Amino acid sequence: MRPYILAESNWKDLKHTNIDLAILPWGATEAHNFHLPYGTDNFEAESIAAEAGRLAYEAGAHIMVLPTVPFGVNTGQSDIFLDMNLNPSTQLAIVNDITEVLHRQKVRKLLILNSHGGNDFKTILRELGLKFPDMFFSSCNWFKALDKTQYFEHEGDHADEMETSLILHLQPDLVLPLEEAGLGEERKSLVEGIREGWAWSERKWSRVTRDTGIGNPKKASKEKGEKYFKDITKKVSKLFIELAELNQYDPYE
Repeated sequence: MRPYILAESNWKDLKHTNIDLAILPWGATEAHNFHLPYGTDNFEAESIAAEAGRLAYEAGAHIMVLPTVPFGVNTGQSDIFLDMNLNPSTQLAIVNDITEVLHRQKVRKLLILNSHGGNDFKTILRELGLKFPDMFFSSCNWFKALDKTQYFEHEGDHADEMETSLILHLQPDLVLPLEEAGLGEERKSLVEGIREGWAWSERKWSRVTRDTGIGNPKKASKEKGEKYFKDITKKVSKLFIELAELNQYDPYE
């Protein structure tokens, strides 16, 4: 039993436990090129939350990792077979209900550990912040926490070299041989502002990529994934520790 993982905990121990921070990993169920499993984002979210949670717990942080939410916003992938979608309004309802439980149990801080680029929790947490003014809400995209160019040769943001390397480390039996993977080539927008990143429009996945991947995975390796996993969990654990220790009523310098 890992006492910082809610799914593995029991009532005998929990009834006397003080929790400063609840962590909600959130992923998605969607195609990841030809070679990676549909549950890639969930495997990443659960594994990173668990290992970062272990490091934080062993450092003395009073945290609890909640079960991973396995479905995300996939509105731009409605024609990709069995890509599962939760609308943002549904996500709001889910986070609201979870927050009501935490608030009732006097757990006043919630971090959403996001593992899917289509999820964006800022507006949701802004709205819930008005409803629960004594709660401290935060979210993070773990995949933006490190400079990927220090670990990987090819850029990308979906089923790319980074994600392929991670799953080769975490779930190697679920990865097809890399010669079966597509190249993850992306068609760029014709709109300059969107290409430069300061304007936005949702990507229609089947028009943007032929294999559902964005980023060449061919140089991925288990060794790269293991090194990246070690470093990313160390950095995420620091976030867990800082949030657990934070005075939510006076969180600024």
